[in-house]
Amino acid sequence: MKLLFLANRTPYPPYRGDKLKIYNLARRLKDRHELHLLTFAQNEEDLSYKAELEKVFKTVHFIYLPKWCSALNCLAGLWSATPFQVLYFKSGALAQKLQEMVAAEHFDGIHVQHLRMSPYLAGQKELPRILDLPDAFSLYWERRKMVKRGLLTTIFENEEQKRVLKYERILKEYNLSLVCSSEDLAYLEKTHHTSNLRLLPNGVDLTTFAARNHDYSHNHTLLFTGNMDYAPNVDAVIYFAQSILPLIRARFPDVKFIIGGQRPVPKVLELANDHITVTGFIKDLAETYNSASVVVAPLRFGAGTQNKVLEAMAMGVPVVCSHIGFGGLGIASGEGAIMQTTPDGFANSVIELLSSSDKRRAVGEAGMRVIKTKFDWNIIALQLERYFQEIKAAK
Repeated sequence: MKLLFLANRTPYPPYRGDKLKIYNLARRLKDRHELHLLTFAQNEEDLSYKAELEKVFKTVHFIYLPKWCSALNCLAGLWSATPFQVLYFKSGALAQKLQEMVAAEHFDGIHVQHLRMSPYLAGQKELPRILDLPDAFSLYWERRKMVKRGLLTTIFENEEQKRVLKYERILKEYNLSLVCSSEDLAYLEKTHHTSNLRLLPNGVDLTTFAARNHDYSHNHTLLFTGNMDYAPNVDAVIYFAQSILPLIRARFPDVKFIIGGQRPVPKVLELANDHITVTGFIKDLAETYNSASVVVAPLRFGAGTQNKVLEAMAMGVPVVCSHIGFGGLGIASGEGAIMQTTPDGFANSVIELLSSSDKRRAVGEAGMRVIKTKFDWNIIALQLERYFQEIKAAK
């Protein structure tokens, strides 16, 4: 098949969710299909990755969209009903280039990444299109309301949640709309009364995050990973450091908490002390996972599934996480990840793991089995291929 990927961000390097998914899916489809990419570049660094992307895509087309231009788009849309995150990626140049490409080429399928890119092909029902949502954004914004925020932040986020909830109806305009979590799928089906939703999970690159002979003997290192300018991650590490870690250190005073991830904001950097380390960007994330006794993911808002949880499970590291994303894993608590929703419960589960190497091994090895059977990118790419075949056959 000849497939076009329409991406809101340059999908390289694959260090964040919206880059990681497209790159890993495309890398596994390229030997069986002819792939093309149309994406935004926000800076010169994005443009420098063209050669790497051309190893996966037959053609790579960039549309330059600097951040100042995106900011003007949002400012101009203050009184519209369109979500700000959709306005942020509004571009007449991309719309024109897209129409030139679909007129010149016969694509068997078009993969549209994110609600942010949905307006570009929503009305073109003659084209075979899949809308791939990383999560249910209205659910994400609804959950943000549960966390205390400042007045201006509250006003903005409540407004965005209302806009997103209405705008999500656009998913009905696509042949198929995909989400990565069964929890998100059920929410969107109930909220928007649509039957064109399917599941396409997030995955793990089992070459990068290969299960190693994890050392379950140590019990002194807790790890959180993620982009540290992402609001749910920022809130999670602050919440953990203030409300959960003291309970753990009362039992294990020598335990260290590592916050690993690029672009830590000042509020995260301020957490650093003699027992909390903020690393910034980590090149070999797999090695960092391998050095952890327990991975923690105490997110209080968000949607979809958490890559940090999947990656840790793939490497056999036991995880304690909140309910955010857990439902989408399709596992029982303890099958790689233990789910807790209160500070006391979370701390007690971490303490239980730190107290027993046998418990750490049992939970970690259960996680490896889950990932191999359900979350390998090779398996997920085959599922996307079947979805493209489905919409092609229906035309």
